[in-house]
Order: sequence, then C-alpha cells, then structure tokens
Amino acid sequence: MVLSTMSGHHGFTQPFSQNIQGSRLFLNLENQTSIDDFHLQGFANLENYSIGLFFIFLFTYLLTLFGNMIIILVVRLNLNLHTPMYFFITNLSSLEIWYISTTVPKLLVILVTNDKTISFNWCFVQLYMFHGLGMTECGLLAVMSLDRYMAICHPLRYTSMMSDKVCKHLAVLCWIYGFTAATVPLSFTIRVPFCGLRYIDHYFCDLAPLLNLACVDTSLNSRINGCVIGFATMFNFIFIIIMYINIIYSIVRMRTNTGRIRAFSTCSSHITVVMLFYSTAFTVYASPKGLHSVNYDKMFALVYAMFTPLLNPIIYSLRNKEVKVAIKRIFKIL
Repeated sequence: MVLSTMSGHHGFTQPFSQNIQGSRLFLNLENQTSIDDFHLQGFANLENYSIGLFFIFLFTYLLTLFGNMIIILVVRLNLNLHTPMYFFITNLSSLEIWYISTTVPKLLVILVTNDKTISFNWCFVQLYMFHGLGMTECGLLAVMSLDRYMAICHPLRYTSMMSDKVCKHLAVLCWIYGFTAATVPLSFTIRVPFCGLRYIDHYFCDLAPLLNLACVDTSLNSRINGCVIGFATMFNFIFIIIMYINIIYSIVRMRTNTGRIRAFSTCSSHITVVMLFYSTAFTVYASPKGLHSVNYDKMFALVYAMFTPLLNPIIYSLRNKEVKVAIKRIFKIL
C-alpha cells in the first residue's frame, strides 16, 4: 500500500515539474518578444555580406537625405525658382525623404544588429506610410505633368491658371488623396487573422508578404487592395500619358527647332522620373504572381524604395541648368 502510494506520487510530480519548467520557458520567451510581433527576414541569403550592405545602404540613405534637402534649400533661397514647377519638385523631395525613411532605418538595424523583430503596430504604420507616400507620389507626378502641359500648351494662361493658391491646393489634394486611398489596404489587412510563425519574407511590411501569413482565404482582400492601388496608380499614369500626348503634339507644331528643344528640355527630367518610378513599381505589383522569385521582388523594391529617391534630386539637378546655377551660388556663399 505504501509502495503504491509512493509510486503514484512520483508519477504525478514528474510531469508536474516538467509543466513548471515549460511554463518558465514560455514566460522567458514571452519576455523576449511579443506574440504579436513580426519577424522581417530581410536578405537572409546575404547575411555573410551584412556589414558591407549596411555601409552601402547607409551611404545611400544619407546621400538621399542630403540631396533632397539641398533641392529644397536651393528652391527656397532662390527667388528665380519660386515657380509652380519647382514648388512641386520641393514637394516631391520632401516626400522622398519620408519615403526612404519609412523602410531603410529598420533595414539598417537588421543588418547591423540582426534584430529582425518589428511590433504589430509599427509593422502596419510602415505599411500605411509606404503605400500612402507611394500613392501621393503618383498624384504629384500627375500634377507635375499638368503643370508642364499648361506651361507648353497654354503659355499665356499659365500664370493665372497655376497661381500659388492653385498649386498649394493641388499639392494638398495629392497628399490627402494618397493617404486616404492607403487606408483601404490598411483596414482590410490589419483585420486579417495571422497564425503560425510570423516571418515576413521581406525587408519591410508590404501587403503580399503580410497576406501570405494569413490563416484564412485572402483572395477578396487581394482583389480589393489591387483595385484601390491599381486605380490610384493607373488613373494618374493614364493622366500623365494624356498630358504628354498633348505636349508632344504642341511641340511638333512649333515652328523653330530652338523652341522645340527648349520645350522638351523642361519635360525631360519629369519624364525620366516617371519612367523610373512606374517601371519598377509595375514590375513588382503588376506582374503575374509566381513569375519571379521573392528575392527578385526584394531587389526591385530596393530600386523604387531606396534608389529612386536618391536619383530624383540627381536627375532634377544635373538635367536642369537653373538648379545647377543655384547650387553653385549656394556653395560659393558657404
């Protein structure tokens, strides 16, 4: 009787002690990271080159901040550049500073510390900011094409039609339009139940990698997100094409080659930026799924999220004589 009692007691305490140890282990893990956190995989296949990539991306980030700040400063300090075109360029430069700052700082942290954790709230803040700024840029590029259309096709009415008040209203409209449209994919994604290991195979929180973690069918979410983002981007893209069809028609009708060259030169920087932005964005978001690998998407995402903001100030400064002259004046003063 005693033996049976002792053996029964021993059989009970062993699993009980194991449960205590398991609970302690769970609590330790819970203290280290929240169950709601996500884990950004980043460039897992390039971890051996993380230090080199850190310095490359850090240099790109700082150069982008410096270049866009210089553009803003140059336009503000030169009265000759207080025109609608340069007003929208400063808006675009401000946007690019926010755009690159949405994703790159966390990427740098991942590369230098290997801390890939991002909280639930910050993940969706990043998602909202990234898409809000992206759709705002689409709007600004469309408004800039309208500005060039008015300047070339209706030069006599340009000053009255593109007044300071009108330009400010158009810029504010672009920002409201972009961030309002971004609330749709945010609201439809944040309510999706996520289960299992929350490893996002990307270096920032984007729609497709997030929806891949869902426990439920997200085909409806994907269609709604695609319709909203597609309309926001394609509407502006078609608008830009219509504006440039009219611009090209007006340039062809000009009597002198000098006038044609001068008119086209005022559009060349904008055309370059539009082609760079839309070509990379369409490659990632408009191409059929499964056509290329996730790493391929990441590389193209780097182009439009990091290198496009870097190239914009370079394009507008190197291809614009007025900006180059203004920059030289500022550096002479300094």
